[in-house]
Amino acid sequence: MSRNLKVAVVQAGSVAFDLDATMDKLERLVKESASRGAKLAVFPEAFLSAYPKWLDFGCRIGMRRPEGRDDYHRYWNSSVEVPGPVTDRLAEIACESDMYLVVGVIERDGKTLYCTALHIAPDQGLVNKHRKLMPTASERLVWGQGDGSTLATMPTPYGIVGSVICWENYMPLLRTAMYAKGVSIYCTPTADDRPTWLPTVQHVALEGRCFVLSACQIMRRKDFPEAYDTGESVDPDQVMMRGGSCIIGPLGNVIAGPVFDEETILYADLDLDDIARGGLDFDVVGHYSRPDIFRLQINESPQTNTSFEDWHPK
Repeated sequence: MSRNLKVAVVQAGSVAFDLDATMDKLERLVKESASRGAKLAVFPEAFLSAYPKWLDFGCRIGMRRPEGRDDYHRYWNSSVEVPGPVTDRLAEIACESDMYLVVGVIERDGKTLYCTALHIAPDQGLVNKHRKLMPTASERLVWGQGDGSTLATMPTPYGIVGSVICWENYMPLLRTAMYAKGVSIYCTPTADDRPTWLPTVQHVALEGRCFVLSACQIMRRKDFPEAYDTGESVDPDQVMMRGGSCIIGPLGNVIAGPVFDEETILYADLDLDDIARGGLDFDVVGHYSRPDIFRLQINESPQTNTSFEDWHPK
């Protein structure tokens, strides 16, 4: 295992609801990161193809507006089938750039959308995916819930990469599951651009004795379609998501960022031996645990409401 890793955290905005254009932008950003020597790039939550900031999809309690259904149709049309043509193209980009990728996407499965993080390897293409277990607040209107079958990690020559999306990081038991899987590069695609996010990811890094790579979009009103109901009159240059991406070390130290209000790529050279150094006095799933008192059980079985069985009458 290599003991050093150069990483890139991409702070950029989608070309909202335009999947092809956003894919072109992603490819350019990956190539730029590769030219700087990065071997892993992390993209924000819902980068392909949009985080629908301020959109209510025409819903109130007991009422739906037809225009909101049109908004959902547009969102569904710009979503990603996994696997499918988009993941095939991501595999090509990763291979050509010799990079591992963590990409936030809106995944389409039937008529349901999921907020998903894809793990892409240069030699394998799509390795696996993680569906956000708990969409937050109004996100539940348009995103389904993931299950334990996508608590996925990606092995790399640099250690195990895992993804926990946005406010999933406030779920202590989910974090524990990631630590127990041995995640050393802990990726947090997010839409949280508040000042309280930095101490959150510092806590995760310190608790897990891992590197945390947090990527958030930067979006202005003019980056969304003109026919986009924000619910109020908004200046075209109004910042709707301001970034705050950062890279944190295993002792909670800020290595890069946070950066606000501009598109950028954050880079860092990680000394992976810092992970073992951090274990001297704390290992939340090892010598600092008390399994005689606390134990966590995790159900990783896929959950479905339909099963088909062969039945042949006599």
